[in-house]
Amino acid sequence: MARHLLIRLRAPLIAFGGETIDNYGVIRDFPALSMVTGLFGNALGWDRSDDVKHNRLQERMVMGARLDAGGQRLVDFQTAQLQANDKGWTTRGLVEERAGGAGTYTGPHLRYRHYHADMNVLVALRLQSADESPTLDELAAALDKPARPLFVGRKNCLPTDRLMAGWVEADNMLSALQLAEPALLGDVRAQWPDGEGHLLGQQDRSLDVCDERNWTSGVHGGWRPVREGLLRFALLSPAHQEVV
Repeated sequence: MARHLLIRLRAPLIAFGGETIDNYGVIRDFPALSMVTGLFGNALGWDRSDDVKHNRLQERMVMGARLDAGGQRLVDFQTAQLQANDKGWTTRGLVEERAGGAGTYTGPHLRYRHYHADMNVLVALRLQSADESPTLDELAAALDKPARPLFVGRKNCLPTDRLMAGWVEADNMLSALQLAEPALLGDVRAQWPDGEGHLLGQQDRSLDVCDERNWTSGVHGGWRPVREGLLRFALLSPAHQEVV
């Protein structure tokens, strides 16, 4: 069996970003592989220009997620009159300034941002080439002592709990999600990579997701196959989990 790192993503607002169109920042139901890669990169103190590191970590990650509490969706309409000399705060400690021609500042900055409210998500993760750095232990340590402040999707989505949620030994990703202690009994939605377990009786479905980022070009591309289904914890035996 393989060891899987458990991560608890819980916050008043969460944004699992989807395909942004113009000034509409939409969300998806499950965390993207690229988002979790960026979360760890931030915890490790990497810069966005460290594209080789990000690409390699994303390539090594085998990840699944379970929606222990789905929360509610809301849309935040944001408007601000920003001038050329206005500056913004960044988690990397550098001042962010506006760019663009004179016409950029004649009207207010408008955008719509979608969020999940009161969401509670468990992520299970393991790494291929387990001995390569960063290892799972190094990632777990970085979550507890991050190089920079961590957020779940957007800078205003601050976690309410410790992100490091423990360890579980499992044969595959589906088993890891089933064995991790549930927040509530009942049916919960889960997503895991295709080939990492299958629910009996056609209780899951196969689909493709586009959630891998090319950290060199800065865009998402390509599709990877995943499975989604309901995990019925009311019918399962007690979970066995090593928690730190």
